[in-house]
Amino acid sequence: MSGIKGKVVAITGAGSGIGEATALLLAERGARLVLGARRSERLAELVARIEKAGGTAVQIRTDVTRRDDLRALVALASECFGRLDVLVSNAGVGTISPLDDLRVDEWDHMVDVNVKGVLHGIGAALPVFRAQGTGHFIATASTAAFRIVPTMAVYAGTKFAVRAIYEGLRQEAGDSLRVTTVSPGATATDFAEASTNSQVRAEITKMRDDIAIPPDAIARAIAFAIEQPAAVDVNEIVVRPTAQS
Repeated sequence: MSGIKGKVVAITGAGSGIGEATALLLAERGARLVLGARRSERLAELVARIEKAGGTAVQIRTDVTRRDDLRALVALASECFGRLDVLVSNAGVGTISPLDDLRVDEWDHMVDVNVKGVLHGIGAALPVFRAQGTGHFIATASTAAFRIVPTMAVYAGTKFAVRAIYEGLRQEAGDSLRVTTVSPGATATDFAEASTNSQVRAEITKMRDDIAIPPDAIARAIAFAIEQPAAVDVNEIVVRPTAQS
């Protein structure tokens, strides 16, 4: 099955930013959505917007650090729509700071969300995709997975890990599953607000305000990968502002 119309797509981190933009775009193009995020009220608002516009979406509170939550997300797709065609592992956190800050709890949290969250998604969806004989994994990485800069050592490490895991998954997937990594550059989301280092937060906020692209630019990249014919596997997409070095 090619195209987007009718496909069942689960999205983590769907409550705002790239996840929200992706949900709106895919709903507009006829996908049936299963939306997960920690903030249930944001999900409810998003589902209401999609349904008002004539789309189809269901929701479930999802914390990607919990394996059972990812299993429940995938199970909801099967329960409501009889299958799952695409899993978009978009949930992520960027509590960036210099290593000298020793914000070890924040390092742990980034690993739990950005790396283990992606693994939990694979663990939940892979058996379903194998049983169906088809499926598409998509993960949101970052341009930090290609270029390391000060204050982003741990964050970049998690995104390097996502690229490595997905490349391994691609090589193991065989001829029936597709695997795509989408790496955004500076994007107009609330990413900066996560940093507890005020100087870093100010720097990231300034870059966002100066050059960031809108989240729907990333949503279009995700849609591009999904809409390809079944035999075409778009493995990596990097989307950054033209002004970003």
